[in-house]
Order: sequence, then structure tokens, then C-alpha cells
Amino acid sequence: MTEATSVTRRIDVPSDLNLPTLLGRNDEHLRSLESQYGVRISARGHQITLKGGESQVEHAERAIRALADMVRVRAPVGAAEIRAALRVAETDPGADLKSLFADVIPVPSRKKLITPKTVNQKRYLDAIRAYDLVIAIGPAGTGKSYLAVAMAVAALMNREVARIILTRPAVEAGERLGFLPGDLAEKVHPYLRPLYDALYDMMETEKVASLSERGTIEVAPLAYMRGRTLNDAFIILDEAQNTTSEQMKMALTRLGFNAKMVVTGDVTQVDLPASRPSGLIEIQAVLQGIDGIEFVYFDDRDVVRHDLVGSIVRAYDRAQPSEQRRSGLRAGRPFEEAAGPAPE
Repeated sequence: MTEATSVTRRIDVPSDLNLPTLLGRNDEHLRSLESQYGVRISARGHQITLKGGESQVEHAERAIRALADMVRVRAPVGAAEIRAALRVAETDPGADLKSLFADVIPVPSRKKLITPKTVNQKRYLDAIRAYDLVIAIGPAGTGKSYLAVAMAVAALMNREVARIILTRPAVEAGERLGFLPGDLAEKVHPYLRPLYDALYDMMETEKVASLSERGTIEVAPLAYMRGRTLNDAFIILDEAQNTTSEQMKMALTRLGFNAKMVVTGDVTQVDLPASRPSGLIEIQAVLQGIDGIEFVYFDDRDVVRHDLVGSIVRAYDRAQPSEQRRSGLRAGRPFEEAAGPAPE
């Protein structure tokens, strides 16, 4: 970079803004911005100076102003949020970061504030609020199950529903859980452990245990849902790619009055025998265009785990077998010839 192409820009931070939150400990947020955009950033008092190429400086300035908006509305601004904000600013330049990170899900956890970290996650939360049936499809690490549990806990705490029901198909056990030791909860705990982990992240362990004993929080394998009508409940069907067509139809028709259901799954990780089509793949065509149902699709840009997870997801997408492509899968979306246009 030569001096002729270098520009300098100064940003005056309002004096009423919490500067340490904006800059981060030892200016770590500024260092992240420097690394992301290839600029030099320094802060003196409430003035931030940026030096670098004009395009890079413009991107960095936009990111800093967006972070300032997040601080202003008291949205969480930590290392994870900074990384997420930079990723969003890079992939969705027009995204409203203030609105995105200010969408705090009101769970009783004292450990953290739960907010969407990507545009699709924000779209997901809005869909759950607006629709009684939401189907979330995407790779591992995109927050599908975690955010669904957070919304369920918030709905329970706000008395919008009377209970939470968590279920998933126990494919590894072939749904024949009677041979396993212990009561029902002990039998299915290994298969529902990710949902339990999310609950424990949002509520005290004793609270989860108490609500489970009273039946306010219920965990059960999908086979135990047959014949029931689930009223006044927030239902989460997890790992739905491992449901058969019959199981998916059975699960969806359990929905009762004042109930909300979220179905989550990754259509690239089907564990069913090759002869059994996945119910999650099938419903993308079957339920298309029905009012009151919303599909939300995630991709590798929505991965909020270790950065390597996104790279791994992309690598597997590139190496996806041609036979799997012919069955209608591509980056978590059905081919148009397999299931019609993907729902928006």
C-alpha cells in the first residue's frame, strides 16, 4: 500500500457511549477489525482514527459504526459477537447489525445473553414468532436446535405455553428402547443430550429437574408421540432428517391448539437405511405453499462454532456424492427438479 492510495478517516464517538465496551479489553475489538480489513486503527479519547486503502477504510468505518449502534442499544458485544458482526458485515453488507444483535431472547440464564449471530438466525427467530410451524434446515453448528430451545424456554417463562416437549428419532436404537436399562428419561437421555445441554445453558439445573418432574418439560423419543394431541405446548422435533415419511406425518399431526412446533435437521446427515426416504427431505415438496408454515434454510455462513466447522461444511458440500445430488440435496436445499423451487 503506497501513501498515494492510503486515506485517513476519523470517527468521533459520542461521549455518552461506553467506550471500553466498544473498543474491547486492550482494544481487542480494534485489533480484530485491523486483521479483518487490513487497516491501521488507533483510539485517542473518544476519537478513532483509521488508515488504509479507501475501500478497506470504508468497510472498517461501517463496522465500527454498527458496533457503536450495538453498544448504544446495550446488545452484547464480546469476542463472539465481534467475529459474528464482521462475518455478517462481509457477507451481508446491507444487514442491520443493531437490529440483529439487539434481538435478545429473554431466558432466565445469568451466564449469557442469547441473540442471533447471523441474518438467517434473525430470520429464524422472526419466523418462530410469526408461524406455528417452522422447519429449519441446515448444517451442524448453525444454531437451529439451540435457538429453538431458547425460544421455547422464553415462551414458557412468559406463560405463552404451558409446557415444552423435546423429541427426536432414536435411530441408533431403532426406537426399541425397552431393552435399555432405566426409566424413559434415562433411556432417551443419550439421544436428547444436545437438547438437555441447551436447557442447562439457559436455566438452573435444579429448575430443569423440577419442571421435568412436573411434566412441564418433557423429553421423549418420537415413537412415544403417536396418538397424542399436544395442546398449549412448544414442541421441538430435532434431527428430523432421520424421520421416515410416516414418522414425519405422525409428528406434524400432533400439533394441537395454542401450540407451536419447530422442526430442525440437516438433510446431508441422514442415518436412515437407503431404502427409507427422509421425511425432512420429503416435506419440502409436500408442505410447500401452505399458509402458516415457514421454511428457513441455513448454510456454512451461519455456522457459529469454531471457524474450522464452516470450512469442514464447505469441504463436504464440494465432495458431496453425485448420487446424493440426484436425490435432491444441494447445500441443504432441494433441487428444483426434485422438490420444486425452494421456499423463500
